[in-house]
Amino acid sequence: MDATSDYRERLSVPLRWWVQGTMLVASLWLAVVVAVPEPLAWSVTAVAVTLMTVLLVRFGSPVISVSGGVLRAGRARIDVAHLGAVEALDADAARRAAGVDADARAYLLLRPYRKQAVRVQIEDPADPTPYWLLSTRRPTELAAALSAASPRVSPPRPSNG
Repeated sequence: MDATSDYRERLSVPLRWWVQGTMLVASLWLAVVVAVPEPLAWSVTAVAVTLMTVLLVRFGSPVISVSGGVLRAGRARIDVAHLGAVEALDADAARRAAGVDADARAYLLLRPYRKQAVRVQIEDPADPTPYWLLSTRRPTELAAALSAASPRVSPPRPSNG
């Protein structure tokens, strides 16, 4: 695999989630500051800010990468030699693939704020997982990186949805 096929993307939460979380914490502070002493209100607010930050950072922490002949998606990893067809999915096709067309054995790394996805067929006979379905903001780039990483991976095809 050459350096041009390397790919890395973090599925971080959108800015609007941070804004909404901040507004929620501010509302909590307003509700608490009138009911309890001010130092306790600030303590409760500090705990809420910490909790919000931890939750949003952890939910947005998965990384998808193609490097060194390995596809990594969150905690899962697979050698690109075991990959088959790659399909970049638009929002409608991704919704169908995660819903009515889903296979319960598939590995899913989906985020509700990322509407597009890539479906990667798994060709390892020892692996019961038929495919990986990965949320991404750049499906064509991820599919191209996978195709460049392994001669067995067919060129990406766009979804017909």
